[in-house]
Amino acid sequence: MSDKKKKKLTPTQQEYQAFIKDIEPKRPLARNCILAFLVGGSICAIGQGFTYFYMSFFDFTEKTAGNPTVATMIFLGILLTGFGVYDHLAQWAGAGTAVPVTGFANAMSSAAIEHKSEGFVLGVGTNMFKLAGPVIVYGTVAAFFVALIKELIAKLGG
Repeated sequence: MSDKKKKKLTPTQQEYQAFIKDIEPKRPLARNCILAFLVGGSICAIGQGFTYFYMSFFDFTEKTAGNPTVATMIFLGILLTGFGVYDHLAQWAGAGTAVPVTGFANAMSSAAIEHKSEGFVLGVGTNMFKLAGPVIVYGTVAAFFVALIKELIAKLGG
């Protein structure tokens, strides 16, 4: 807590903050960063393996192999979430499981599983899109501005 905020606390609150600081377990920051790097990298390496698989056995190009690779990784993320494996992996590995597309698939399917008792429309649908809505809006707006900048550079440069 910053010194500015500590000055606004009463002496009892400051004493409590000091007490909490002493008993709070220290977070293994280096371990968490290494695990996130290794697990996130492993998920991406598996995805790259699927890309090579689709290129080798189904005659996709490097560009066209991306779509079935993403679909496969999303399917695996949802499948592992349904079996409860992905959540245990995420507890152990932390942010490494949240960054790849499988983390988004996990978040969406977890919301669907958690709220299925409320019905398909009001439970599953609305709670899935509480998460997906902002992601889709951000992606759409970001893509618009990137395309706008690209077009402006193309018009000015050529």
